[in-house]
This record gives sequence, C-alpha cells and structure tokens, in this order.
Amino acid sequence: MLSYRFALTSSLDKVFSAWTPDGRGGPKPSCEPLEAFWGQAVSFQIAYFLDCSGIELLEDETLHFSVETGCGCTVRLRRVCLMPGRLVCSGEHDDDYLSTQAGLYPDLLDELPPEGLQGVHRQWRSVWADLVPPPGCPAGLYPVEVAVHGRDGRQLWAASLSLRVLPARLPQLRLIHTEFLHADCLADSYRVEPFSERHWGLLENFIRYAVQHEVNMVFTPLFTPPLDTARGGERTTVQLVGVKKQGERYSFDFSRLDRWIELCLGCGARYIEMAPLFTQWGAEFAPKVMAEVNGVETRLFGWDTPAQGPAYQSFLAMFLPALRGYLAQKGVLQKTWFHVSDEPREKNLESYAAARRCMQRYLPDSPLFDACSDYALYAKGAVSRPIVSNNHIAPFLEAKVPGLWTYYCCVQGVDVSNRFFAMPSYRNRIIGVQAYLYKLEGFLHWGYNFYNTRFSKQRVDPYAVTDCGENFPAGDAFLVYPGADGRPRGSIRLMVLMQAMDDYRALQLLENLSGYDTVAEMIRQEAGMRITFAQYPRSKEFLPALRRRVGREIERRMAGI
Repeated sequence: MLSYRFALTSSLDKVFSAWTPDGRGGPKPSCEPLEAFWGQAVSFQIAYFLDCSGIELLEDETLHFSVETGCGCTVRLRRVCLMPGRLVCSGEHDDDYLSTQAGLYPDLLDELPPEGLQGVHRQWRSVWADLVPPPGCPAGLYPVEVAVHGRDGRQLWAASLSLRVLPARLPQLRLIHTEFLHADCLADSYRVEPFSERHWGLLENFIRYAVQHEVNMVFTPLFTPPLDTARGGERTTVQLVGVKKQGERYSFDFSRLDRWIELCLGCGARYIEMAPLFTQWGAEFAPKVMAEVNGVETRLFGWDTPAQGPAYQSFLAMFLPALRGYLAQKGVLQKTWFHVSDEPREKNLESYAAARRCMQRYLPDSPLFDACSDYALYAKGAVSRPIVSNNHIAPFLEAKVPGLWTYYCCVQGVDVSNRFFAMPSYRNRIIGVQAYLYKLEGFLHWGYNFYNTRFSKQRVDPYAVTDCGENFPAGDAFLVYPGADGRPRGSIRLMVLMQAMDDYRALQLLENLSGYDTVAEMIRQEAGMRITFAQYPRSKEFLPALRRRVGREIERRMAGI
C-alpha cells in the first residue's frame, strides 16, 4: 500500500533523503509568508515522501506539482536532485555543518519531467518553486495555492501560503560580483573546439545564466588563465587574443576578444575582468601564450618563461599598450579590471611587485586587484586593491582599507560564510548582509564552473565528482552543472547566493530612502548582535525576518509615513 507525506518548507532548508520510522528524519514544515519586489524571484520547496509497505514497482505512480498565484507570478518548478559529496569539509571545520560525512546532498536543480516525478521508497525529496511577480503588479498580500496530483488526476495533497508583493523594483546591485567562468572547462565538458560556433553558444548560455543570477563581472581569458594549473602542466588553450610574431615584433588581433566583450555586454554584464598575466602564487612565470610564427601555431611562453625575463617583458611592452588602446577605442576601458597574479606570498613578493609595476606602467588608469589575505603584504604596498578571504578580513576592516573586496574558497570552513554542500543555506546567504554592512566594493569566487581536479591534472564529470577529486569540499568548485542541451543546470547554492545579492539590493533600496546608519541599526536590532564575518545569527529565520522588516520600512517610507 502506498501513502505520501508532503510539507512546504523554506528555500533555506536542505531536504535530505534520511527517514526514521517515527518520522523525525523529515523536514520541518515552514510556511512563513514570502515577500518579493517586482521582477525578483522568491523561492520555497515542496517536500514529499513515499511510504510503501510492500515491494510494488513505482513506475506507474507519478506526482504532478502545481503552484498558482493570485497576482500573475511567473512560476518555475524544478526538482532538487541528490548529488554525491565524498569530501564535504576540510580538516579544519566548526560545528555549523549539516553533516561532516560523505553522502548524498541536495543540490542540483533540474527540470521536472513531463511525465511527472516518481517517489522513492521511504526517502524524502523536494521540488523547488520560484515565484516572480510581474512589473506593475499591485502591492498587497496574495494567496499561493500548491497542489500535488497523481497520474490519474486525483489530488493527493494541497496547501497554501501567502506572497506579499512590494510596489517597487530593487535597484541594480552596487556590489561588483564575479564568479570565475572557465571557458576551457566548457569546451572540455562538451567536447567541442574552443571558440567554435558551438563553444560560443555554450559561452553565451553560461554567461547569460550567471548574469541572471546577479553576477555582473565576467572573467575573461586574454590568454589561457594560469590558475589552478600544476607547475609544468597545461590547461586546454582558450586564448582570446590572436598573436603573430615577425622577427622581434608582435602584432595582435582583437577580433575574438571583441566578440567576447560584445557577448558579455549583450548578456547584461557590466564589468570585464581580465585573467592574470602572470602565474599563480608569486608571478614567477608567464602564462601559456600561443602565436603564429612563420605560419605555424606555436607556444611562445609558459612555465619555462621567467616573468621578468627579456622575452616576456618585451612582449608585454608591445601587448599592453595595444590592448589598452583597443579597450579605450571600444569604450570599455573604464569597465575593465586586471589581475596580476593570484595569491602572492611573502617569499614571492619581489617577483609579484615587479609584475605589478610592469602592469601599472602600461595600464596607469586601470584597477589592478588580486587575492591577498596577508595584511602585512598589503601594508608593504604589495597589492593596491586586495581581495581578502573572509576569515582574514578583520585587520583590513580595522584599517579601513578603501575599495575592499572579499572572497572565500576551499579553506574558509570555520565560522565564516561559504557554500559547501554540507553547510546550512543561511551560511551561504549571510554574505549579502555582511558585504552591505562593511561597504565592500566586490565579492569574488573562483568556481562558477570548474570541472577539473586540483591543479587541473584531470577533467571530471561534475555530476559524479563534486570535490575536485577529493581535494576541495564538495560545492566549492562550481555553482552550475553542464546540461545535456548546452544550457547550465542551476543549484540550490546558486539560488541562495542570488538571494544574498537580493538582500543586499533591498538594503540598498532602503538606504536610498533612509540612509546607511538607519539600515545598519535595523540589521543590528533584528540580529540582536553586531554582525561580523565570523559572528552572525545561526538560524534560517533571521534573514527572512530581516527582509520582512526591511520591506515594511520601505513601504512606509515610500508612502511618506
């Protein structure tokens, strides 16, 4: 005999498959009112459970989900798929994890099959629902009706919740937000030639999807990015600049870069981020640079090329002025940011400083920024615009470093925000409030779609390997999965990160009406504490409650009350 259980639950829940006979393994129902501005997606989940006393085959027992609103919302339903996580935390971690064990974790958001969803014996699953109020929708509280039907059309369950629509659009995100797009991983994953028409189509799909989820800066491979590459190793060539060498002179073809920039801007991106022109961890060598030499495609530079050697320095002396001239003529120089070398270290300070001086010489009016979390290095003038890991940001904040950015990655697993599979979603979403409170200029992450092992020694199937070959905690290396149709498949982590950016935008809107100090005090009151990057409310209730309070205050001030 078959029986079902259903529950509405928050977008900040992760619905695991675990079940116990007394029912304690299921999600806790949560039907708090939703709240959205025009054009903003808000989300909830429909959890479902199948109990079966026999051994019936279930292929004929399918579920069909529907959501209807009273305000004409666009509704999107996707199933939450369990993904394997073998390494889910590093050796250093705190107690604020859902689990520290290998297992299956809810993450991938995939389309609902037209034939309906099939239940799984004694396991919880969920459907992710997004609601987007249309522009101009009258403000007010609207019912949201949820129903589940069986294959034969009989209604198995129904529930309702409410959606409050606020009569405004959120402002454009002030924070600069970049998630590194790895063009080579798309070519490798789909087995296409880099910058073939098929590859350009994939790039457009993945860039547009990123922008739709509040990423406004696009990582751009002038030359194959020298990131996470083993010394002496190579990644698939993805070089946007054509280079031709004739004697000691170089000429440059920017036509492919031009197409890239047009694509990024056409997808709605606002900033272009140039990949590093020197190798990671110290700027000691040149990136891989391919060129036409005597009619033959040849690797000019790479791990065997000293960064400060005459060959590469001569190349940069011709390349960087040409690039700057092209960007200025294109009208995007002021929108373009440059990396020198990722994560310089004390022992490499001299080589990094020399590389930075070289770029400053030829790009005097362009911002240079790099990951650097050692305040002593910053104090020595090593990095002009540091991107600081969120677990090392305190001294930079105390010093009131201007134009400060933050990031997190594989080792930020104690106290601070991150987005590993095994972390609760509120820990992912809190970054938006933190970035707002501390007036950060930008947020960076290295893994929008990194589908390799560490050091790029091997390619991986991201549907099977989510931890870079048991090197980084699952969820660090990518936010999207490569769909078979050439379009990205999202994740609950990406949706929650977008919620974080929408939190920032809502706070930004209230600031426009009331001032920063009023907003900061409201956050402190709602949190009951002073939020830092290591201290913040550890509950899924805080952020939705804060948003409701912000919404009431925006309504009040817009009404002139």
